[in-house]
Amino acid sequence: MSESTITAFNDLAALEAAVGAGPFRSPWVSVTQAMIDEFAQVTGDRQWIHLDVERAKRESPYGTTIAHGFLTLSLLSQMMAGAVAFPNAKMGVNYGFERVRFIAPVPAGAEIQASFMLQEVKPADPGVQCAWAVEVRSRDGAKPALAAVWLSRIVM
Repeated sequence: MSESTITAFNDLAALEAAVGAGPFRSPWVSVTQAMIDEFAQVTGDRQWIHLDVERAKRESPYGTTIAHGFLTLSLLSQMMAGAVAFPNAKMGVNYGFERVRFIAPVPAGAEIQASFMLQEVKPADPGVQCAWAVEVRSRDGAKPALAAVWLSRIVM
């Protein structure tokens, strides 16, 4: 799948047919120091590894500040919206995660991209529950920054 293509699922049959298809890739997202600073302010997670640029240059094994793992996780909604769409859905909700791992750091200034593989669609009340295998990579990263199984519920 092209990184600039949004795949639309217009009905339940199209969604069910996509199990095992993909990956559906998001556009690249820049993770700026300003985003990291704002996330720290909102969440109260003000650890120096995220905020103190000069100290991170001196003391961090990464040589720079890094994004909070939860910031990377919170960007999944934005990245999924750039990869897949449900134009006829009445609603979609985040149902949680079966598994989340923060595997590699996301340095300030990095560009990240998510890929989504639809693993399962099953009946739920209401609608259907989808399980998405998600991987987030930095453009220059040797390994994924994040791997997860994300659950969503969609009512068509």
